[in-house]
Amino acid sequence: MDIDAENLFRDDDEDPENEFYEVIPVLCSVELAVVLVLFSSEKEATKEFVVYLVDAAPSMFVPFRDENGTNITHFQVALNCISMSLKTLIVNRDYDEVAVCFFNTREKKNLQDLGGVFVFNVLERDDLDRPTARLINELSHINESFMKSIGSRSGIVSGARENPLYNAIWVAQALLRKGSVKNVDKRILLFTNEDDPFGCLQGAIKSDMKRTTLQRAKDAQDLGISIELLPMNRPGEEFNVSKFYAELLGLEDDQIAEFMPSAVEKLEDMTDQLRRRIYKKRKVRRIRFIIANGVSIELNTYALIRPAIPGTITWLDSVTSLPLKSERSFICADTGALLVEPMQRFFPYKNENIKFTVDELSEVKRLSAPVLRLLGFKPLDCLKDYHNLRPSTFLYPNDEEIIGSTCVFVALHRAMIRLGRYAVAFYGNLSHPQLVALLAQNEVTSPGGQVEPPGMHMIYLPFSDDIRHVEELQMDDEDNIPHATDDQVKSATSLLKRVDLRDFSVCQFANPALQRHYAILQALALGEDEELPDVKDETMPDEEGMSKPGIVSALDAFKVSVYGENHDLEEATAGKSSTSEASKKRKAIAETAAKESSNYDWPVLADSGKLKDLTVSELKYYLTAHNLPVAGKKEALVSRILTHLGK
Repeated sequence: MDIDAENLFRDDDEDPENEFYEVIPVLCSVELAVVLVLFSSEKEATKEFVVYLVDAAPSMFVPFRDENGTNITHFQVALNCISMSLKTLIVNRDYDEVAVCFFNTREKKNLQDLGGVFVFNVLERDDLDRPTARLINELSHINESFMKSIGSRSGIVSGARENPLYNAIWVAQALLRKGSVKNVDKRILLFTNEDDPFGCLQGAIKSDMKRTTLQRAKDAQDLGISIELLPMNRPGEEFNVSKFYAELLGLEDDQIAEFMPSAVEKLEDMTDQLRRRIYKKRKVRRIRFIIANGVSIELNTYALIRPAIPGTITWLDSVTSLPLKSERSFICADTGALLVEPMQRFFPYKNENIKFTVDELSEVKRLSAPVLRLLGFKPLDCLKDYHNLRPSTFLYPNDEEIIGSTCVFVALHRAMIRLGRYAVAFYGNLSHPQLVALLAQNEVTSPGGQVEPPGMHMIYLPFSDDIRHVEELQMDDEDNIPHATDDQVKSATSLLKRVDLRDFSVCQFANPALQRHYAILQALALGEDEELPDVKDETMPDEEGMSKPGIVSALDAFKVSVYGENHDLEEATAGKSSTSEASKKRKAIAETAAKESSNYDWPVLADSGKLKDLTVSELKYYLTAHNLPVAGKKEALVSRILTHLGK
């Protein structure tokens, strides 16, 4: 079927101004949950398994001074990174599973019984499992007892055939064998400051160990396991990835120069992460897109950005802190017996109870499957920013059931971008109809990879009830309407240019209330009640930046142009007068309360228990006379008076 794209997208001669009503947007500050939507593959991972491999060779325990002048070792740096990563992981993706493994150790602990490898774990937890508070606590303090309980030694020595790095990759591969690569992302994070693990060897032994280690790493990568290196530079010596790890990671010549800066940045990010919940790329649902009669394709919908909210409440046992399982039972109203059989649902009809099963009720409520039906096209200037009332949904084609969906989607996508059109479509079912706008988006890439994927945004258009007309209040007399002078407009423009935020994005600011919520939960779980972590409120004004001479002068010029030269003096005078009036009023109230309070024998009333017979106003006389809080119910006021009297 030949379709003329020009005629298909051609708009009628209509006035675009009348196509949409104007609505007032409602802005709110929310913590945004980040969703990864990079459509490089249709098979997306829903969980992540990570094995932290930490080098425990003697070189990792050599102390050095960090940027703050504190003595620290690379082993401590690695443990701090892992601890912070696990704390953040519980908030971000509590369904992911992790394991911690040390190599180049004196003791060995692994299912393969390989030398020089120690899998660290705690009770009531598998080697590869979800992170727990006990794991984080013991890992954070293991540095104090590591040498005594596990020990450190260089496993690769001249004349020996033992290869701890080979064994460590083998153990990590075995830990990651559960789960399918179709729905699990498997990774090995390697912490080390040794750029040449076989540097002390020579000849055939070195070549053989290097070859077998690279082959072991390649076998793990062939099974869908990615290996990431987090190198640490020794004092006065830079980590040279070209000696060994470039070949293990498969880095090309042009990638080697960019690897170290990105690896150092990744290491820093592990210790400084926001507490935010991250949802992996996941299909929300699959819908059918009806383009014309007999022409339909299949689409996947993805949630891009959603508000991040605290997790659901989980009731715990007061002794064991284990989650409680709630059960609901039904009791017969007539006999009082416990109902064992499942309850039946019915609807009375003509003196008869028509019984329904749960599946039948669900089928009755489902009037029609969600469908997307194309209605037409409009110019892009008809779609305003404030028409987006809720977060949009991203659309991407799927060829699993309808072959050719991608080809049709790509043709439609290219034509909409070329002609500057967006599609208007019907979405939903008979119980919840919805008009949506389909806005095509081109792919955006950078040297680091894909920034924005190609596809369409489904924007939910407003209903007529959502329309709020802007009402302008005008005075009858045109001369009384205040207008800004040219000098005021000029000073305001200069001030706005000074305080303009470059490349502003709402993602740059975290919700302080949500950050504090997660910080308190973390402190309670890890037993850090004595010292709650400080949460930086990034929404507060930048006082240091606002105090710059250029901004201060622009702000003063704006205040002078609007309020006049003596504005500060008048404001200070008004403030003093209002303060003096308030203090006089408070003094009068205190004198009245003291006078009324002297009419009661408060100790006698307290001993006889007659304080509760007084009114709230009478109780407040005593509290006000003695500068005590007066807020709360009557019982709280009586208790406060008794406490003050020492009763």
